[in-house]
Parts: sequence; C-alpha cells; structure tokens
Amino acid sequence: MAKTLLRSGDLDDFQAVGGGGQAVFDSALQIREALRLRKQQALVDCLAIPQVNDEGDRVDWYSPIEGRSVSWKAAEEEARFRALRYLENTLDSAATLSRKCLQSPKTAQQLFGSLLEKALQFPGENHLFLVDGKPVITFWGFVNLNESAREDVLACLRQQETPEPFMTIVPEPEPEPEVPAPAPVAFSQADEPLLTAAPPVVAEPPKAEPAVVAPPEPAPAQETAPVKRRRYGLWALPVAAAVAAAVAAPWILNSRSESPAPVVASERPAAPAAQQAPALAVSLPLDQAEVVAPAAKTPQPEVEKAPLVIAAIPKDALVMDSQQVRAGSTRFLNGNWRVVMDVKDRSTGKDVTMRFQIQNNKGTARIVQGHNLSCRAELFSGLHDTGVMMIKSRGTARCNDGSRYPMPEISCKGGTNDVAECSARFDDNDTPVAVTFRKTGA
Repeated sequence: MAKTLLRSGDLDDFQAVGGGGQAVFDSALQIREALRLRKQQALVDCLAIPQVNDEGDRVDWYSPIEGRSVSWKAAEEEARFRALRYLENTLDSAATLSRKCLQSPKTAQQLFGSLLEKALQFPGENHLFLVDGKPVITFWGFVNLNESAREDVLACLRQQETPEPFMTIVPEPEPEPEVPAPAPVAFSQADEPLLTAAPPVVAEPPKAEPAVVAPPEPAPAQETAPVKRRRYGLWALPVAAAVAAAVAAPWILNSRSESPAPVVASERPAAPAAQQAPALAVSLPLDQAEVVAPAAKTPQPEVEKAPLVIAAIPKDALVMDSQQVRAGSTRFLNGNWRVVMDVKDRSTGKDVTMRFQIQNNKGTARIVQGHNLSCRAELFSGLHDTGVMMIKSRGTARCNDGSRYPMPEISCKGGTNDVAECSARFDDNDTPVAVTFRKTGA
C-alpha cells in the first residue's frame, strides 16, 4: 500500500541543521535505518520519509505508518495532548542515545550522535501531523530561514494557556441610613459685614507696629447678663488691612506729587514736615542734536570652507543599493563574485578564496584549494528587516575527493556610499572574520 503524502516544499524555503560538519538531511535515510537497527522503532515512526525530485530542489514527505492523517492545528485538544507527551518521551530517548554515541571512541558513532542531536528539529507546528493518533514530523533536520536550532524543540507546540477571566459579582451596596439635617443655627444678632466703609483719611502715617492695648481691668463684682461675643475668622484681619491700604494709597501719591497747600487749623491738623514731599526743580540742557554717521563695519576675513571629499567606491565592489534594500530586493547581488576571507588555507597558507554565482537569492559556491582540490555548495541569500543581508548554505561543501568543507555564514550591511561591509562566521562560537566581495566576469 502506498504511503500517505503529508507535505511537500522547496528546500530553498528552509535552512538545514546538522552536526560534525554535515547536514542532517544529507543522511536522512541513513539516520532512519540506523535508528531501526538500534531498536528505536518509536523514534523511526516519528520521522517522515523524504523523497527529493529529479532537480534536487523540492522534497516530498511521506508517512512511515498507515492511517488517517490530521494536521496538528486540526487535531482535537486531547489528541494533541497525548501526542505532545509521546514526543517528549521520544525526544528523551533520542537525547540519551545521542550522548552515548558522542562518548564513543569511534568517529562514525560520534558523527551519528551529533546528527541525532539536531535530527528532530523542525520549522514549526505546520510541519507536524497526527497519523492514526501518532505524531509524524516532516522537514525534520530543518529550521526556518535565518533562525537557529531551538533549545526546546517542542516549544512551538506548547500553548501558553491563559487563565479564564474570573467574574466576581459585587453585591449592591446597602442604602445608608438617612442622617438628619443639622438644625439651623440661630444667631442672637446679625453679623456685621467684613468690609466696611473706608475710615476718614488722616495725615498721620500708619504706625509700623500697632499699639498694644492692655486689657481692661475687670469691673467690680456685679452680676450682669452674659454677652455673646462675635468671633471673626483670622482671615478677616488681612483683608481689612488690604482694603484700608488700597483706599489710602491714592491720597498719599497725590500729596507727594502736588505742592503742599496751607491747611486750615479748623479742618485738619498740619502734617509733619517730614511727611511733605519736596519740590523737584529739574533743568535739562537743550543743545542742538548732532547727526553721527554710523561707524563703518570692519570686513571680516572670509573663512575658506574645506572642500567636500567624497570617498571613491572601490572598483567592482559590492554596493548594497539603499533603495533596493528598503524595497527588500537583493538584485545588487546578482552575478559572479570573487569572495576573499581573512582565513588562511592550511595547504597554501593564503587567504581562502571562493567563487559565488548568485541569481535571485539562489546560487552556488566553489572553493578551490591546493593540490587540485575543489569543493561545491549551494547558497541562498535574504534580507533582514534591519537591512542586513545574509548568505548561507544548506550544509558543508562537497569536495571532489569525497571530503567535506565547512561553509561560513556571511552577513553584510551597507557602509559608506552603500559599499557592503561583510563578515563571515563558520560557527556560532567563532569570531567573525572580514570578507571582501569583488565582481568578476565569470
């Protein structure tokens, strides 16, 4: 009976992971067979069977078991819960086997352990299916472009359960008991207004300090009816003082600006001599004004502006056109490039040189080393939202002697005059090295 086709896709849409200098996908069938021989059938049944087309750019994934297939999102909650527990146990078994193989003295066992460590990585929940209730992973050994392998492989399947909103019924407040209104206050007599008519203006200036009046001596003991005293707020005192000052101010100003007039003794007492304003006799010289010509401005020496120097763009350099970058295009990368990295070739002692041929974010890389050793690898490129361009390969380069050559991950950003500033990293823990691009005719 034919196996069930679960998913198909282009290899260019994903990034291969691996270990020991080799991609998991390059040895997918061998990994499944090795697990079967080690009696790890539960793990084998979780890995879909890949089948690549003739062009080598597209792969179909088939279920290793028979049954009705359901996508992860379409499955019921209870079925997904059981499948997640099943995958957790399977991952634990794979991790135990991987550690055991990595501790083996044999190179082949160590390579298998490093590949198995990354084998169960997959891009996301859209690549997981339930076949007859059992989980089956497609595109295993891959992650999304520009992403790294997840520490928690199943993190994309774990739902962040949000607590249901808790409704609290608040009882209606009981009506407060009515408080009787306060009884009106009956005053024995009406209060006098706080602001009264201005007192008669006297010539004597107000004293700086008010006279202290001693309280009257208590009258002889005589029974009189108690008198209610009015109490004014303390705020009434400054208000009354301010009003009195406002009324007296105009008179004081007028008395100082005008000449003193004789005062009739019967009307008001004469003001002291110290309080009378003396007459001011002001005489200003009246000379003819002269017209003075404005002083001539001294010419300032002109400051010579330094000429604007525009840095020359190196010939055949990789220029990341800013308009294309904003549009998300990498057309500036199309063509043939000579890529020089600041890494020494072990056989020749010279900098490692590669030949890139890229068109529409896809291409190939060719590395020529000493002793007629040539290696090739597939490339793909893309732009981040930050404007950084990435150039990666799907794994190691295959050499004509059967060996493998590690491929770096190159990142570029626009520098002065949009000239690309690039660096390469062979491993996540490596220090980036400088990379130079030069366009070639072939």
